[in-house]
Amino acid sequence: MYTTRFLDLPPLRRAGGTVQLPGSKSISNRVLLLAALSSGTTIVDDLLDSDDTRVMIAALRQLGCTVEQRGAELHVTGLGGRLATLEARLFLGNAGTAMRPLTAALAVLAAAQGGTFELSGVARMHERPIGDLVDALRRLGCAIDYLGTEGYPPLRLRAAPEPLVAGAPMRVRGDVSSQFLTALLLASPLLAESAAVTIEVDGELISKPYVEITLNLLARFGVAVQRDGWRRFTIAAASAYRSPGRIRVEGDASSASYFIGAGAIAAFDAPVRITGIGLDSIQGDIRFVDAARAMGADVRGGDGWLEIRRGRFPLQSITLDCSDIPDAAMTLAAMALFATGTTRLTHIASWRVKETDRIAAMSAELRKCGATVVDGADFIEVTAPAVWRAAAVETYDDHRIAMCLALAAFNGAAGAAVPVRILDPRCVAKTFPDYFESLFALAEALPGTIPVITVDGPTASGKGTLAASIAAALGYRQLDSGALYRATALAAQQKGVAADDAGALAAVAAALDLRFSDHRIALDGRDVTDALRREDIGLLASRISAWPQVRDALRELQLSFRRLPGLVADGRDMGTVIFPGAALKVFLTASAAHRAERRWKQLREKGISANIDSLRADLEQRDARDQNRSVSPLEPAVDAMLLDNSALSVESSVEAVLKAWEQRRPFG
Repeated sequence: MYTTRFLDLPPLRRAGGTVQLPGSKSISNRVLLLAALSSGTTIVDDLLDSDDTRVMIAALRQLGCTVEQRGAELHVTGLGGRLATLEARLFLGNAGTAMRPLTAALAVLAAAQGGTFELSGVARMHERPIGDLVDALRRLGCAIDYLGTEGYPPLRLRAAPEPLVAGAPMRVRGDVSSQFLTALLLASPLLAESAAVTIEVDGELISKPYVEITLNLLARFGVAVQRDGWRRFTIAAASAYRSPGRIRVEGDASSASYFIGAGAIAAFDAPVRITGIGLDSIQGDIRFVDAARAMGADVRGGDGWLEIRRGRFPLQSITLDCSDIPDAAMTLAAMALFATGTTRLTHIASWRVKETDRIAAMSAELRKCGATVVDGADFIEVTAPAVWRAAAVETYDDHRIAMCLALAAFNGAAGAAVPVRILDPRCVAKTFPDYFESLFALAEALPGTIPVITVDGPTASGKGTLAASIAAALGYRQLDSGALYRATALAAQQKGVAADDAGALAAVAAALDLRFSDHRIALDGRDVTDALRREDIGLLASRISAWPQVRDALRELQLSFRRLPGLVADGRDMGTVIFPGAALKVFLTASAAHRAERRWKQLREKGISANIDSLRADLEQRDARDQNRSVSPLEPAVDAMLLDNSALSVESSVEAVLKAWEQRRPFG
């Protein structure tokens, strides 16, 4: 997961490959609560691991529920409808799928069994309405106090002074959020001990497919609901939750929409294949497929899979009532960037009370890309850009804005070539922590557009540390080219290849089996990270790097590191030979005296004795050898940024490079 301040996406031209979806958020948090309220133990497979599910699990544990991760399985031992603790303060982040159902269930349990519970979240959660749900619960006799603004969390739930009135129908508005009805449905079996429970919906119910998910899962946990259209729901007397024993969470249909969109725009060679969800999904957002087909996508599917190819392109604009797919509809707004005409999405008023005001946010960010946008209380109209613009997209701490607007980077498939910057990419952790990694695995950038920063310099100048820090700050990959030469030296030493046998050394270099992972390096499956830092290996690497045959053998391997979203490469000829077109070239140096002192301190920290004068002499010899070799001599590129870090801290050096990088980017 990317935790950087921003993530730059170069223009993408093609999509293809397979993506495994994470579990559905809507299903995951419903299943967790149902398992907690049930008798017995429920084993949950493929549960979504995200911010929203983590806060739900933490809350259930606070309430005394046993929740254990056993390998890929989550074991939840339910409370059987009885409170195990009578007091708790629950922090629920920005998870509406936790706040609303827990409010209903705990309000009923606290009222009947005694207890006091406080529910709070992030600032945005305290701006998301809950008054209609609270009003419905208060009419039952539940004791609920607002701890801040009337109609909004945080809340206090406490024991009721009088028995609950379960016989009369509960009434709730349906036109603000379907989560209010879902919350009451999930809490109703706790009231149905002696009498049937009826819920009546006032007004038009939005997001009906999400209610269908709830009804489906209630049945899996032993509770049948009689439904009279979308106006009246009845839970029979003596209904009680029973664990199904085992349940699998299918892939998230809303998350599938982003990859369906990518396929519709850019899967013109190989298809985008999605696993974990199929056309038989119980989630309403699977109806997004119909909308994507209407825009021109070629979508096929079966049991647990979907396959998408680009059909008509540019895509066809549509006018669509999105009341059944409000979350996935945001992806349609992003796809409209690639459509002829104007796409009009209606009945999306619920966007305004989500993680942010999504109508306002989408309008603002789509305009940054060059689109013409008109919006109103419950609609948005999007016309594709006449001229695409490089955009730094605000995400408003809203995962769906980040994910759907990442599709704008596929402007390379539409004949444009502008980057897209996603601000605060970490927000996708709410539902899909590895979203960008999954996107990059499917995407191909326009040739030469993947950004590269090179850091060249002499031995012990600190270029590796600087490069690693820059890569971490930007979310880019890192190439330690020196490690390739040291690995060649180590492999040659192990094989008994002489340092003057250029042909044999080149063969060793060409056959390297290297793996880089978690700041460790494996050669032929063995961890050699520390071995590569030995002084004898460094000296041997310096000698063999002078051979043109060795450098040619490693060239293609180095070039292969240029992958999405970008690369920071350090070495001695990264900016002059390997990546001469790099967007930023840094030549890092320091005096031999300073470098010798640094190397001496490094060795001492590792318990290795060394003589500082000898180290300095070795460094000066290496410098001379590297500077005077006939092939790829150590020298700054003509357009390199020269940085002497003799008197600079690592932090100051990083800041200087990042500032220079920002000045070269197209975003304001």
